[in-house]
Amino acid sequence: MNKLRAETATVQILMFERNQWVPNNPRLAVLIYPNAIAIQGDDPAALFEQTFIANGWPSQWRYGIYSYHHYHTEGHEVLGIASGRARLMLGGPEGHVLEVSAGDVLLLPAGTGHCNLDSSEDFLVVGAYPPGQRADICREAPTNAQLASIHTLPFPDQDPVQGSQGAVHRYWAGQG
Repeated sequence: MNKLRAETATVQILMFERNQWVPNNPRLAVLIYPNAIAIQGDDPAALFEQTFIANGWPSQWRYGIYSYHHYHTEGHEVLGIASGRARLMLGGPEGHVLEVSAGDVLLLPAGTGHCNLDSSEDFLVVGAYPPGQRADICREAPTNAQLASIHTLPFPDQDPVQGSQGAVHRYWAGQG
């Protein structure tokens, strides 16, 4: 794995306000790391898992992204695109369409709506969460308790791609 590539990856940010029933996270930006991981070898998903684990984000699953709008209230979620390509919609219905491909990483703060609009047959994602956090699948307007969970969910100690001095500290610090 090219560790330097991950640590120096350019980061794009997107901010979302509430969108219909999707709460999004108006305090924390979605962080997009295009081409963050150099795809190589027979098991590129392992490269994402190794990177996330090394930065304190235990990998949880290998799968795709659901084709329905949903969000999580109990975990910030990192998505590493291990193979293929997809058109995703972020921010809820009629949100922002984003093209992703192998090597890209997305960090979605809790509450951020996401949905797979279309993907290649070989589309594979590695998902992870900070320790103690998880992905509850929410498909309707949040309750007051869920909104409180989104607002009070602890920040991760490290950026899942760039480590202790990464984009999480640059873009999320001071937003609590």
